[in-house]
Amino acid sequence: MSLEERERSEREQASRMLPPAPYPEPPAGRVAARREHFLTEIDRQTRSCLPRRAPRSRGRWRLAVGAAMAAGVAVVVLTLNPSSSDAPLNTPPASAASVELLERAALAAATTPQTKVRTGQYSYVKTVGYTSVLSETKSGDMQLLREDEAMEQWTSVDGSERTLQRKDGSDSLLPETPGRGSLNAPTYAFLAALPTDPDALLKQIRDDAEKNHGTGSGSTTGPDQEAFVTIGDLLRNGVTPPDTAASLYRAAALIPGVDLVPDVVDAAGRKGIAVARTHEGERTEWIFDKSTARLLGERTVLVEDSAWGKAGTVVTSVAVTNSGIVDEAGRVP
Repeated sequence: MSLEERERSEREQASRMLPPAPYPEPPAGRVAARREHFLTEIDRQTRSCLPRRAPRSRGRWRLAVGAAMAAGVAVVVLTLNPSSSDAPLNTPPASAASVELLERAALAAATTPQTKVRTGQYSYVKTVGYTSVLSETKSGDMQLLREDEAMEQWTSVDGSERTLQRKDGSDSLLPETPGRGSLNAPTYAFLAALPTDPDALLKQIRDDAEKNHGTGSGSTTGPDQEAFVTIGDLLRNGVTPPDTAASLYRAAALIPGVDLVPDVVDAAGRKGIAVARTHEGERTEWIFDKSTARLLGERTVLVEDSAWGKAGTVVTSVAVTNSGIVDEAGRVP
């Protein structure tokens, strides 16, 4: 099958799974630019002709200290940043179907009314879901457990005040103020200052990922996977300015290995369609509403049997159920 035939087939697949968008279709110039990107990536990968590197072992597990330790159980937490080897250079570019869905999400975000934000306000986000942990008992047996991730959070839009978290009905203030913010701990002001050109935005994110997860860093995640995870975290972290959100979706379409997964369900039980990237036996999925292309949540699914479970096991799933800008910490939109 030729490249043109494959792209046409993938776009037809996406069109069947997604109803007509309630906003303009991607302009011809943007579609042409994405096609040029596909051809450039394939040419680069063909010329590289480098062998796939053997997978590295999973990074050191992080131990969670708490009630489980008091009971004599060592708990290993699986975060939403799966730790494994870098992507091989022959990873294909993002599929045409995933690019189309990401473009629809970008158009939906870009047409969202701009919220007027002022100093002293907070970005609010409410999530439900769970993460998975591996517990080693005194007898040496391993047991997979789930930890509840239901939470509400209020973050100062300019980072000048401490963040308020509400879990299990109890409120707590994080130890430090967010300050200016960063890719790993963004504030609304930080997000608003990010580049709105997708290429420039992806370069900034990949440069940070390369520094912390590239060659010689000791990390086993790799910059492509880290960039994909970082963008997902930025999008579901809270309220993202419309232009920034649109740019983040378009930047994700430039990452190799991104694909589309139909018929998925988020942590709130809502059915959707996902843009995903598979990395060392784990598939990270961003779940969208099929009718509006609005981001619902994120989950990680095993595609290979491992210590975490059988293929098909959903090991993490977090859904956003409410978000917005509020005047005071503790208030909801």
